[in-house]
Amino acid sequence: MAATAAWLAPPSRTELIENLVSGVDRYNPSNVGILEDYLYHQIRSEEYDCLANLAILKLYQFNPDLFNPDVVINILLKALTAEPFPDFNLCISLLDDRPPNPSLDEPDPLPTLLPLLMTLYNLLHQCRFPAFWVLYRSDDLEVIRENYTVECAGFEDAIREVAARSVKATFTRISSERLGTYVDLSGPELEAWVAKQRWTFDSSTGVVSIPPNPDNQIESVVIQEHIKLPQLSKVISHTVQVK
Repeated sequence: MAATAAWLAPPSRTELIENLVSGVDRYNPSNVGILEDYLYHQIRSEEYDCLANLAILKLYQFNPDLFNPDVVINILLKALTAEPFPDFNLCISLLDDRPPNPSLDEPDPLPTLLPLLMTLYNLLHQCRFPAFWVLYRSDDLEVIRENYTVECAGFEDAIREVAARSVKATFTRISSERLGTYVDLSGPELEAWVAKQRWTFDSSTGVVSIPPNPDNQIESVVIQEHIKLPQLSKVISHTVQVK
């Protein structure tokens, strides 16, 4: 419930943005600059507001002349960090097929980068974290790293938190080597990250222990039903009548 409430109304959202997101002004194209500035505030401050970012994409959908591919790429990158919430797919659903925008000063990077971003999302969604980091560090995504995520404060740490949520929902113990491939860390950096998660690292065995939580504990549940014969009489009599 708390996560849903924060998704609907993050504490970082100002009254002005709340009015734009919740009222009829969200469809006013003159407000797109305010929402874009708010997006770049999110990028610099490690904050996130999915509904505000969706409002930008909706304005682009209704007003193709406003379309800014750099803004769209930044929105998609922020949405990646929200996995397992469906933010990325919600954003993709608002990206219609559209002709090239002749008003752009440079070639549109989105047709080239969108398939790569979707592949990154699929790898995250499938919990294939080592493959995610391999692709993210590859030459194919150099443009994204050097032009976008380098300006997105805490992007890589936010992806590590996505992996952490899956790990603590699945494991009670995991080798540090395996965990390192999930979060793209090793040595002292990995140990510091494990300590930040309040997990325990045993240097003698190289095993990381995750505290018990409702997701990583297997508990057998025995369901007992007490049905008395009079309760079955109607069922039995009905069966006899049908025959």
